[in-house]
Amino acid sequence: MEDFGIIRVIDVEYLHDYLMKLQFNNGEYRIIDFEPFLHGKFYDELREKQNFIRFGLTPWTLEWYNGVDFAPQFLYEHSTTIYEQDSNASSCVAENATKYNASDGKR
Repeated sequence: MEDFGIIRVIDVEYLHDYLMKLQFNNGEYRIIDFEPFLHGKFYDELREKQNFIRFGLTPWTLEWYNGVDFAPQFLYEHSTTIYEQDSNASSCVAENATKYNASDGKR
C-alpha cells in the first residue's frame, strides 16, 4: 500500500488508564492520553475501561468496537514522541498534559 505522505497508525499498544503507545508509518512511536477526548455522544461509553480496551487496528488508524475512531493526523498531533525502548513512556504524557488544554485545543 502506497502512503503518498499520509500519516497512519501501524501499531498500537494499550498501556494503562487511557494511555496508548502508537507507532506511525513514519517510524515514530508516540504516546497519547485519550481521556481529554472521550466526551460526547459516541465517546462517553469509552470512558468505561472495559469498553475503552475493545479496539482494533485498521489500515489507517485504531477503531473501537462501536465504530468510534480518530483521524491519524489528530492522533499524531495530540501525542508525544517517545522512543520504543522508553520503559517509562507514560511520564511523557504527564509532562505534556500541562502544555495542552483539551477544552480549547490550544497548546
